[in-house]
Amino acid sequence: MKCLDTFSTPQLELIHKGKVRDSYRIDDKRRMIVVTDRISAFDNVLNNYIPYKGAVLNGISNFWFENTMDIIDNHILEVVDPNINIVKEADPIRVEVIVRGYLTGSMWRGYQNGKRTFSGVTVGEGLACNQKFPEPIVTPTTKEDSDREISPEDIAKEGWVSSDIYQKMADISLKLFERGSSVLAQNGIVLVDTKYEFGLYKGKLILIDEIHTPDSSRFWRASDYEKDPQSAEQIDKEFVRQWMIKNSKNGKYPDTLDDSVVEETSRRYVEIFEIITGQKFDYNQFYDSKHRVAQNLCSAGLIKDGYIAIVMGSASDKTHADKMKSTIEKYDIKCFYRVISAHKNGERLVQLGETLNNSVEPGAVIAVAGRSNGLGGALGANLSIPVISCPPFKDNADIMVNVNSSLMMPSLTPASTVVYPDNAALNALRSLNIQRVRKQMTDEIDRMKKDLIEADKNINK
Repeated sequence: MKCLDTFSTPQLELIHKGKVRDSYRIDDKRRMIVVTDRISAFDNVLNNYIPYKGAVLNGISNFWFENTMDIIDNHILEVVDPNINIVKEADPIRVEVIVRGYLTGSMWRGYQNGKRTFSGVTVGEGLACNQKFPEPIVTPTTKEDSDREISPEDIAKEGWVSSDIYQKMADISLKLFERGSSVLAQNGIVLVDTKYEFGLYKGKLILIDEIHTPDSSRFWRASDYEKDPQSAEQIDKEFVRQWMIKNSKNGKYPDTLDDSVVEETSRRYVEIFEIITGQKFDYNQFYDSKHRVAQNLCSAGLIKDGYIAIVMGSASDKTHADKMKSTIEKYDIKCFYRVISAHKNGERLVQLGETLNNSVEPGAVIAVAGRSNGLGGALGANLSIPVISCPPFKDNADIMVNVNSSLMMPSLTPASTVVYPDNAALNALRSLNIQRVRKQMTDEIDRMKKDLIEADKNINK
């Protein structure tokens, strides 16, 4: 699978799922940011995924983060995968600083309709599309459900951030824009406009999110702009926006791109990566993005190479679950509990299913519920990973009376049933099909056989 369409792991706490980036908590000082191949435009996430887009965005941002450290510190701690960074746990400032060098895009569309003041900045009459400003201008917006223009004065009045800190943000943004423009100009690219995001880390202003990428910036070829400013080729996401505008119906933008648009967008992303970084893009690492991500996170010690979720119908089942967990953890597999009643709060199964069905690492579920075992059935019907029911039977009589509720599952409800907790744990472990675990089990089986042979010899002496 070339595209990292979505990312999920039950081993880390999801903080925020954004349009393109997902954030997970590692600890109180670090978070993990996953840049997916999703694409958004006009505040909507489209149905398509753009091959290599996440890795391109991450790679370009990391290039700029490294090359602007003399201007401002940033949130990067470690790059663990082409799509994933480990970053400082900063307090984000909910204001985007947009720097514009040219009159284009949404600003030009507003200008055409008679608008002359943008985020407190007034521009003159008689300007043309794509015309360069005498000096870059700063037009901040708030980060809300829908971005909103805001003047520097209102930023402080509304309590987004103090005037002093915002002024630092604006000054640094202009320096970053100057640096980006200078570096890109050497490669024949015009940095048209861009946005910067900041956070506070231990009271210090730092740069966060992304910088000078095709998602956060607009790029033109300098040669095209010199020939005809109004038809300069755009090597960025504006290509997608323009296609959506052209194909809108009754004022509604399409939510699905044509295949040709997806292919061309991917090509443009890779092209700008190679131009900016001076590196050749490595396509070979994208044979299976989710498998690669899982391996890299495991190697970095951020997750285990597999997990088993023990889902209990009641907290009173914990003693039974503990027996399975003790077996599972001998194999260095992540084991965690969830308490969900199929009858009383079954809606939580949907949320759990979304996480487990999309997990990048292999997993399995053990359902712990007795009597009328609706839990095992509900999990078996809604999950795409193995489900094993291991009810907390009290004794043999309880088994005889209630086992059928676990055994007799409806069609398309593949939940198996195991009576003893150690066997349920071992079954779940084997279902993960992890080579390391298989090797450990094979060694144990060999030792067991040798022990039996030795016992047979000893008893016949």
